[in-house]
Amino acid sequence: MPARKKSVKRDIEKNYPAGRFAAKLRRLADCLEKGKRFTIQVAGERVAVSPAAVISVEHERGSLEEELEFQLKWPI
Repeated sequence: MPARKKSVKRDIEKNYPAGRFAAKLRRLADCLEKGKRFTIQVAGERVAVSPAAVISVEHERGSLEEELEFQLKWPI
């Protein structure tokens, strides 16, 4: 079994036009429903989301803006 590549800490935020974002959400939803791994490329790096990922929704409200995050977490 090959050695696992050491993970480098990363914190990337990428903006998408509404149509592309909706397409990614549809692919994610399909994978979640089927219990399959979801793969996405973000800023040049492919990320594979485990089908066992914990899914949460986060809402933040400030004085000037609101934020809604759909979050998936899984062990490395």
